[in-house]
Amino acid sequence: MSAIRFLLDHDFNAKIMKGVLRIEPTVDFVRVRDVGLAEASDNDVLAYAANESLITLSHDVNTMRYAAYKRLANEEPMAGLLLAVQEKPLKPIIDELVYIWSASQAYEWAGRVQYIPL
Repeated sequence: MSAIRFLLDHDFNAKIMKGVLRIEPTVDFVRVRDVGLAEASDNDVLAYAANESLITLSHDVNTMRYAAYKRLANEEPMAGLLLAVQEKPLKPIIDELVYIWSASQAYEWAGRVQYIPL
């Protein structure tokens, strides 16, 4: 079994990460800018996430979702993609991420594209 780790897309709201860490400080977040992927394509971000077993968090519900489905259609690995619409309130997204982290394993999200909150 493997614990869930998250990769934050370049535009992902840092307030969400901070809110999660206030509730559960041991959640592991990696930001694309911290690993040199700030200007990378969506496919490159998803490839990195798959290589590192990171579930990608993004607000980019159009192109990131398209890149994820394209990877799946091409039978390329994908550790999972969670999409949060930016206009949604932050608290339900924060609560959902804590729940996902605490109640599931990384392998359960492989190949999945899911909007949060569920």
